[in-house]
Order: sequence, then structure tokens, then C-alpha cells
Amino acid sequence: MIEGCEGTIAFVGVGANLGNPLEQCRDALERMDATPGIKLLRRSSFYRSEPAGFREQPWFVNAVAEVRTVLAAVDLLKALQRIEQAMGRVRERRDGPRVIDLDLLLYGQDIMRQPDLTIPHPRMHGRRFVLMPFYEIAPYILHPAFGISIQGLLDRLQDDSVVEPIG
Repeated sequence: MIEGCEGTIAFVGVGANLGNPLEQCRDALERMDATPGIKLLRRSSFYRSEPAGFREQPWFVNAVAEVRTVLAAVDLLKALQRIEQAMGRVRERRDGPRVIDLDLLLYGQDIMRQPDLTIPHPRMHGRRFVLMPFYEIAPYILHPAFGISIQGLLDRLQDDSVVEPIG
């Protein structure tokens, strides 16, 4: 956990479509909050969304979490990947089904291009299943590369996939 106010605000996309996706997303959020150096500040509602890319798979449950972290971006990514691995994530196909998926969307207002880490997430601005939950908790956050708010990205979005809040 983090004492005081130090650290960087980051946003993490959470998704799953195998097993019990809603419970797995909740479990992943609890694991994030229990990870040293990461504090869960808030999360969006959960959303049911149709698959993007590879369509022949179950629908997803998605959310976005706001965290405060003292970890460097690459270390935060590694912590998220350890959670995925502990929960049984197997990386077979980029757009394929998964037990859990944790994507580092934003890390402060940083822009990074490294072999294993690109921030902002390179596809977040074109995905309704990311932008709708993100908009719910942080509509005015600016995309660091585009200088456009999450609300603005959602307003311009060409993705017409079905994304609906889970009652």
C-alpha cells in the first residue's frame, strides 16, 4: 500500500471473457490494490462488451481502474503481468479469449515507446470498451499524445461495437 500522496496516477483497463469474467475482474482489482506500491483509487462500473478483432469468442466484462503508484511504468506493467499470470492468463492470441487482461492505459501524462511498453496504450483511443468505462471515472483526463479528453475521444469514436453497463 502507499502512505501519503506520493506517486503517479495511472489508469488500467481490466477485462475477461473466460470462466466467471465478472468475478475475475473483481479479483484482479483486489490483487492490484494488495500489490505493494499500488493503491486502487476508484474503478468504473463493469461493462459487457462484444469481442473486438477475433469475434468467435464469448463477450467480455470490462472496467477501468484509477490507481496511484510509486512504481515506475515498466515495473507497474510487470506487476500487472504477474497478477495475470497468477490468475492463469495464457497469451496465445492478441485478440483471443482470456481469463484476465490488465492493460496499462495511461501513466501520468507520460509518453513512452519501449519494446515491451507503449504509453498511452496504442489502441485505447479506438476502443469503445475502454473509453466508456474510462469516461465514467475520468472524462476530462487528456490523452497525452493527442491532447484530447476521454470525452472528446469518445465523441469522435468510429467504433460502433456494443458496450453496455452491467446492471
